[in-house]
Amino acid sequence: MAPRRSIGAGALPRLVESPAHVSPDSAQLYAALDLGTNSCRMLIARPEGSQFKVVDSFSKSVQLGAGLEASGRLSRASMIRTIQALKVCQQKLRRHNVRRMRLVATEACRRATNGRYFLRQIQREAGLRLDIIKPEEEARLAVVSCAPLVGRRTEQLLVVDIGGGSTELVWIDLTAVAPADRPASIMRLHEGFGSDAGGRSGARVVDWISVPLGVATLRDHFDDVEDDAARFALMSWFFEENLSEFSPYDREQTREGFQIIGTSGTVTTVAASHLGLKRYDRTKVDGLRMSSDQIDRVIRDYLALGPVGRRKDPRIGQDRQALIMSGAAILQALMRCWPTDRLSVADRGLREGLLYAQMSEDGVLEPVG
Repeated sequence: MAPRRSIGAGALPRLVESPAHVSPDSAQLYAALDLGTNSCRMLIARPEGSQFKVVDSFSKSVQLGAGLEASGRLSRASMIRTIQALKVCQQKLRRHNVRRMRLVATEACRRATNGRYFLRQIQREAGLRLDIIKPEEEARLAVVSCAPLVGRRTEQLLVVDIGGGSTELVWIDLTAVAPADRPASIMRLHEGFGSDAGGRSGARVVDWISVPLGVATLRDHFDDVEDDAARFALMSWFFEENLSEFSPYDREQTREGFQIIGTSGTVTTVAASHLGLKRYDRTKVDGLRMSSDQIDRVIRDYLALGPVGRRKDPRIGQDRQALIMSGAAILQALMRCWPTDRLSVADRGLREGLLYAQMSEDGVLEPVG
């Protein structure tokens, strides 16, 4: 399965077309919805300084991609589950009178032969219009959302977004950016990964890739392997093989000045397990830094628990237990390629990137300091 990638193609299409009548006063609430392979998630937020304040949210595991790997189609059951979740989102949008929004679908709808038919069904039954975004826009939005976590000492940055159906990796060179300006330079990449945007931000995108393997699709590839440890090893090596076209792959990197930011339910779950949290706490997880050794210890603990133990482990949770080992296999492959003591955990992603992009387009955010 060949990764999909596009490098050096110039600035990508702008994220949002801002109507001339939109003003900061009339567009105080913004919404972002991410319909992925496994989950349907939405944020409603208000701009506040250089950030935003969330006023409402929604998240539900809908397993839209269940059976997609085998059939190439979205199943009737998964579409019904998803539409029910989207009806809840529509009610929230109406209750808050949100006029400025970006609602997107990702890998499951990109790959399914009936993906576009399903979006028309969503519009008819839930009253919401979703756009299928390309892998490069998904990668760009993940990068933008992580800007506040970029360290001032970071010269080489790798942002990894592990989704349900795909995994995006973006390698960024920050050596030409003043240390104090590095988070702001990442934020400005919402305009695109091409040379024009890079020139304005100072950050240079060395390479990026979208691997069509996420926690759900990778698990489905090996669901016929009964042995837990063998399945995990096969998933990890298979994912690493699919990184072969990522050009920084063969470069020797020192730990000095190198930072990985990981954004996904897998990364936040591993972080919560590392901290021994019995109840998930975003304030303790978002921004936490972990080393390769710490991550490896958590993964070995998961393997020792086995399938039954993982289902009972409150650190993992019922929604995540079926997918945690495929996500851990991806994470282990990344740590094998780029060992680091500076993996930053990001409890943020596509929705936050969508919000930042819309607000930046409208000029309602203060400059990042």
